[in-house]
Amino acid sequence: MRRVRVVVRGAVQGVGYRYSMRVVAERAGVVGWVRNRDDGSVEAEVQGEPSQVDTVLAWMAEGPPGARVEARDVTEIEPTADRDFAVR
Repeated sequence: MRRVRVVVRGAVQGVGYRYSMRVVAERAGVVGWVRNRDDGSVEAEVQGEPSQVDTVLAWMAEGPPGARVEARDVTEIEPTADRDFAVR
């Protein structure tokens, strides 16, 4: 099991990033959450099998149409007991 915390910077708020990510995460079979941050970035935690997490990370590097991802910071963290994927 792998869990990562990701902060995505660029034009990522107001373009449906969080809600699109929930769809991608559910299709990939991962759990965790995504939220907007006050600085204009989007933060998420994603947990699942390594290949599932990699699928979501690849999508996060591009985001939905209308987004412009300029940077993505990924940090490995300890898995938790999340049971679903939430938009916060």
